[in-house]
Amino acid sequence: MLRELPATSHPDLLIGPEHFSDAGVYRLRADLAIVQTTDFFPPLVDDPYTFGQIAAANSLSDCYAMGATPITCLNIVGFPDKDVPLEILDAILAGGASKVAEAGAVILGGHSVRDAEIKYGLAVTGTVHPEQVLTNRGARPGDVLILTKPIGSGILASAAKNEKISQDEFAEAITVMTELNAAASRVAVRVGAHAVTDITGFGLIGHAFELAEASSVTVELSASRVPLMKRARELAEAGVVTRAWKQTLESLGTGYANEGVDGVLEKVLADAQTSGGLLLSIPAHDAERVLTELRNEGVASPAAVGEVHPKSVTVLNLRP
Repeated sequence: MLRELPATSHPDLLIGPEHFSDAGVYRLRADLAIVQTTDFFPPLVDDPYTFGQIAAANSLSDCYAMGATPITCLNIVGFPDKDVPLEILDAILAGGASKVAEAGAVILGGHSVRDAEIKYGLAVTGTVHPEQVLTNRGARPGDVLILTKPIGSGILASAAKNEKISQDEFAEAITVMTELNAAASRVAVRVGAHAVTDITGFGLIGHAFELAEASSVTVELSASRVPLMKRARELAEAGVVTRAWKQTLESLGTGYANEGVDGVLEKVLADAQTSGGLLLSIPAHDAERVLTELRNEGVASPAAVGEVHPKSVTVLNLRP
């Protein structure tokens, strides 16, 4: 769809919609640029306060993926006020506000519309030095790919919605989805990551593919090295997956090759994530140091999950 829209050109537009970038970047002066992004979606948990936290963390994530510091946010709301008590909306907004405050940003206001379905998210503005912008375009052959959060939120959310797991079992996914990517972003900026993206709607496979394509390289993911949430694989084996995995794999076409990974694990790695981790492309000689720095910053389970190679026929190879 974006290919059909007229291209935008301006000397201060540093990052636009091309290359599937996580956010737009506009230079205000030589030492200051703003990063802008927006995201919103319907509830995937029952508790409205927790939903607000997840939606806000997810919206802020694209700003962190660009190496920026969030400064202001606008609430985006769709709400069936004739059918649902406004106290529910109060709780959603309170949950979102708690994450915005944790990020050190402020909410300036927002906009709401009457809708048949609850929807919530944020429009986020952040700041970054123009020479320190992180993008998904700079991965280099010889780099190692580091993932900062485990995979499985889509599967566990589906399982919880269909009462296939308890709320205690769902707690891991909630913890992951409400965790800000601020610490991982700080490390990525500090170590000079060659490329960064966050893992959301297209799953690990889809977003790694975008990073490889934007960087004109080939990425190799090692499926067995990817950290998974507890029960994610077990639930996938029982058929609890979202429809997103199939759409993602179909969209990659011949640029993607599965080289011996079983179908269940492939589905897990292609499944949509909400407020997932960052994927960092780091020089191989720095990988252990970066993993240590991430852990020291409080990132619970960072893992080296792949390598970057010179561009070949396939854009992404999935290996055991």
